[in-house]
Amino acid sequence: MSDTDTDIDPITLEILHNGLRSVTDESYIAITKAAYSTNIKERRDHSTAIMDRTGRLIVQAENSLPIHLASMLGLMECLLAKFPLAEVEEGDIFVANDPYQAGGTHLPDVNLAMPIFAEGRLLGFVCNLAHHADIGGMAPGSMAGGMSEIYQEGLRIPVVKLFRRGELVQDMLDILLLNVRVPEERRGDYYAQIAACRLGARRMAELVERHGPDRLEAAFEMILERTEARLRSAILEIPDGTYAFQDVLDNDGMGTSDIPIAVTVTISGDDARFDFAGTGPQVRGNVNVTMNATQSAVYYTLKGMLDPDIPNNHGLIRSVEITAPAGTIVNANFPSAVAGRANTSQRIIDVLIGALAQALPEAAVGAANGANTTAVFFGEDPRGGGSYLYLETLGGGFGGRATKDGKDGVQVHITNTSNLPVEAIEMEYPLMVESYGLIPDSGGAGTYRGGMGLRRVIRPLGHETVFSGMGERFRHHPWGIFGGEAGGTGRFALRGANGAEEALDDKPSGVRFGPDQAVVVETPGAGGYGPPEARDSTALAADRRGGKFTEDYMARHYPATGDGE
Repeated sequence: MSDTDTDIDPITLEILHNGLRSVTDESYIAITKAAYSTNIKERRDHSTAIMDRTGRLIVQAENSLPIHLASMLGLMECLLAKFPLAEVEEGDIFVANDPYQAGGTHLPDVNLAMPIFAEGRLLGFVCNLAHHADIGGMAPGSMAGGMSEIYQEGLRIPVVKLFRRGELVQDMLDILLLNVRVPEERRGDYYAQIAACRLGARRMAELVERHGPDRLEAAFEMILERTEARLRSAILEIPDGTYAFQDVLDNDGMGTSDIPIAVTVTISGDDARFDFAGTGPQVRGNVNVTMNATQSAVYYTLKGMLDPDIPNNHGLIRSVEITAPAGTIVNANFPSAVAGRANTSQRIIDVLIGALAQALPEAAVGAANGANTTAVFFGEDPRGGGSYLYLETLGGGFGGRATKDGKDGVQVHITNTSNLPVEAIEMEYPLMVESYGLIPDSGGAGTYRGGMGLRRVIRPLGHETVFSGMGERFRHHPWGIFGGEAGGTGRFALRGANGAEEALDDKPSGVRFGPDQAVVVETPGAGGYGPPEARDSTALAADRRGGKFTEDYMARHYPATGDGE
């Protein structure tokens, strides 16, 4: 390796870094355009990345989900532990999803990885992950409450070869499709992921041809070093000290309520240590998370509060120390159920922000909706064509910030997917969306108010369907910060023909209902930032004109403001 091969100036490094980003971004778009399911093609619940040959994350696509960082890193760790490099061959594509054997975070997130060779040696891997709307198990959508062990949640896939030297291992695909509902849709999503792997491999080959493998490998290391230095520089700006916070999950859906999540953050120079001692033990319900998901929540929070433009790569990972007692809800042991891990990850982030708010008040936000409110509808399509399965996670409020109000009706923190458009639901499924909008008064009052939750009311057309869901912040309000007030909670309900509503469990499973009934899904709002009495009169006037808040709400939370004009 000559000096000219590896001597990279800052401008060339940026060109190389952006070339790698373009590979992941184009692969991401390829999945979006080729996928069959609305969860991927419309909601964009997928991610793409490039790893080096040791399994370190080099680049993640711009629109990827932060929580998927954990799964792809876990896949690579398990892949390299299981397969000697001599058994990794050109044209292979590996598939995996299991949290305990393959580094995943929950079973619906299926990982693919394809090795990249240059001049006969392994350079790295192109990887992608997509959340499949169903992976089998006891409940349609594989995401309902009521599951108490990983075996009930769906098909567990260890790290295996789906393609061997460019040839499909048909038996493996047959197993994947036999164990799921709506297999044709799953096949289409797998093919989209396979196509994205191959596209990424072609684009990487073009980069190798243009720059050479030695220079690309040198760039990998420099990208990670630059990221680590940038994050450590940001950590230096945090005052040294120890910061602690605690919050609770509503419940696990199986009898355990008010599950504590605690963190102590210690800052010393450019070192940051996160200790989750004091967190509650793992539970029977499926809201446990594995350690890699907890790590992703920490990396996301640091990045969001310190420097949102830091790229996602392994440089973040080697900049911090994270400990969590084994057997707790944030570091669960096999065979704990984990399908609802995103709800717990959101609460971990709330706790981290609560702790760091003491040191970084300008970067903190009120508690966001703190959930990944899940709604799943499954039934036989009366239009013909067999079964259908509609899965969605709905957004809610984002917390009030130091300079502006929180966003209304959005996905927050590590689940940055889209809300499914009404048109997509009604075109793809035998369902009618009777109403869809923001929930009045659901944003927490403050100098800057919290964002508002969403309400969807969905009715099946001419058939019986089965509803399952997972909710959080249905009992404990998303808290406000620095004097801001709490946001509204969420709920599920079944609306009858006469308009009367029957409350459903927070984590319902297998609720059957017909075309004379409708499911009501309401998501939480978010907490406000700063005392309500400091809210600007212009903002108050806009609140009154906008119709998002009732007069009763305004009178209760801003009693001394008059009409705000």
